[in-house]
Formats: sequence, C-alpha cells, structure tokens
Amino acid sequence: MASPVGNRLIPAILIALLVLFHAQLWIGRGSIPSVREMQQRLDEQLVKNAQAQLGNDQLAAEVKDLKEGLQIVEEKARGELGMVKPNEIFVQISP
Repeated sequence: MASPVGNRLIPAILIALLVLFHAQLWIGRGSIPSVREMQQRLDEQLVKNAQAQLGNDQLAAEVKDLKEGLQIVEEKARGELGMVKPNEIFVQISP
C-alpha cells in the first residue's frame, strides 16, 4: 500500500513545477512579453535597415554616375564654363 504522505507529495511537486513553468512563461527570460518586445525591436531595426539600404543604393548610383559620367561633366565644363584641356583650343560659335 502507498503511504498517504506519498500520495500528497507527488501532486504537490507536480503543481509546484506547473506553477514554476507558468511563471517562466509570463515573467522569465523568453517570456511572452519579452518575445513580443524583441519582435517589435526587430521590426524597428528592419525598417531602419531598409531605409539605410535605400540611402546606400542612392549613393552607389551617384558614385557610378560620377565614375561613368565623366563625359557629361567634361561637356558641361566646356559648354557652360568655357574650360579646355591643356594644349587644346576651344572655339565657341554663337548663332
């Protein structure tokens, strides 16, 4: 026969463990509120990353234009500012 103390001790231990696990779910590390807060911080960081990526893409496009678009810069310098290369004569005819 099982003793009356043993019959009461096992359910008490199980209930204590259940309470402990339940408390961990709500207030411990990895709890529902903690995970919700981390998810919100992650979402905010993803938005910031997307904005930064757009800025980086724009700067990369500007750098590419500056590297590849030297002819346009040279043309503007000649036409608008009357600049010439060394040992070059620039003649502008006005209509």
